[in-house]
Amino acid sequence: MRGSAPWASAASSTVQAGSDLRPLLSLALAQFVVVMNTSVVNIALPSIRLGLGLSPVELTWVINAYVLAFGGLLLAGGRAADVFGRSRVFTVSLAAFGVTSLGAAVAPGAGFLIAFRGLQGIAAAVLSPAALSIALTLYPKGHARSVALAVWGVVSGAGGAAGVIAGGMLTTTFGWRSVFVAALPFVGLSLVMPSSQGTSSTESSDRPTFDVLGAVLVTGALGLLTFSLAGITHHGWLSTRTMGLFVIGALLLVAFVEVERRSMAPLVRLGLFANPSVRFANAAMTLVGGAWLALFFFLPLYQQQVLGYSALRTGLTQLPLAVAIMVASTQVRRITVRLGARTTLVGGLVLLTVGLAGFSRIRVDATFLGHLLGPSLLVGLGLGVAFVELTSLGTHGVAPAESGLASGLVNATRQCGGAMGLALLVSLAASRTGSAAEPGVAALTEGYRTAFLAASVLTGVATLLALRAPRPTALSTSAVDNHEPSQHP
Repeated sequence: MRGSAPWASAASSTVQAGSDLRPLLSLALAQFVVVMNTSVVNIALPSIRLGLGLSPVELTWVINAYVLAFGGLLLAGGRAADVFGRSRVFTVSLAAFGVTSLGAAVAPGAGFLIAFRGLQGIAAAVLSPAALSIALTLYPKGHARSVALAVWGVVSGAGGAAGVIAGGMLTTTFGWRSVFVAALPFVGLSLVMPSSQGTSSTESSDRPTFDVLGAVLVTGALGLLTFSLAGITHHGWLSTRTMGLFVIGALLLVAFVEVERRSMAPLVRLGLFANPSVRFANAAMTLVGGAWLALFFFLPLYQQQVLGYSALRTGLTQLPLAVAIMVASTQVRRITVRLGARTTLVGGLVLLTVGLAGFSRIRVDATFLGHLLGPSLLVGLGLGVAFVELTSLGTHGVAPAESGLASGLVNATRQCGGAMGLALLVSLAASRTGSAAEPGVAALTEGYRTAFLAASVLTGVATLLALRAPRPTALSTSAVDNHEPSQHP
């Protein structure tokens, strides 16, 4: 392939035969750093706020700028790998991720930090699907493919757990800027390690077109909707600004649907939504995503601002939650085969809802063992089950040629639902804090309790939807075995 990296000329025949797993290490490192970059920042949020003097809304955008760009452009990123060549896209996006990480580390103010976080999200949206598509191309079947998918799942879970611990250690020892520098060694290793380009799905003379207009419309729509929700605290629910941004965002979404309907090479083929499993999975994942991102935003703030935990202690106390997610993710297939997909999903969502409701009972004098450990374990188990089951359900009954698109769509709705849910819950928490009778940490605690309660309402609605979810008889075996791994755990 023209333009591939020098190390991309490894013998593809050996790789295709499954006898050489070395290229997988480079790809897995790239996925690891994308996942780690999300959780490593959460622990540093209080330090970032103090260091740059960020307002609560600005602090929200340190997370949302990354998540919105990642989710809004995830489908476009996967398409870019097919259009421009997987090796070239992987190399360029990996290097871009390193450069933007360095930019975030040296950002002099809130605007620069948020901008570089958005650029990080764009790089991640291209890097993650490119790496996965190369892995699935290099190891198309047999034992090598099983190993590749297993490694992908492990590094995704390990990246989240490692980010929690590393975020605490780095912030405590070197300050918040070091959490962004942490990505650079992994980026460097992935760039210099041997890999392979994988072959494009089309010949260079017959490359598919790229839906630039669709990507711009959907990203702009999601950004405006999120921005309108984030401004509710200062401008009110029915203000001209809030309603205006919301209406413009909704109109952009309508335009996106019309463009996709007419496009010869759309980002999302709208016919996918004729499948009831796809419709349900994406609706439920939007709700679960809103609760998921809000949890990992508010919990470190509560632990450090109210309970007085250090960044290191905060990271260590969130480790049981991260481990619970990993354990549940690895056991879902066994449980699903025995109980069925819908029963397993409903059970996971119930655990998640109960755990979030437990966090809504936090106090100013809460203890880890008495108030945080139990809800952490319930939430971790529930998230692990829900993410795997919804991803499986979102790809059930989809033609093999569109399984990657369906999987990417579920991941995109999780990220975008997370961004909009976080914006809404931050506004609710800030309003409750502002109206609390007692100022200081008591008022902060009231705001955090409100946010966790609202998050439990989101997952409660998802649970009610799951009770009426499609019950495909083959899902308990085929979907769990065949679904592609999540781009982001």
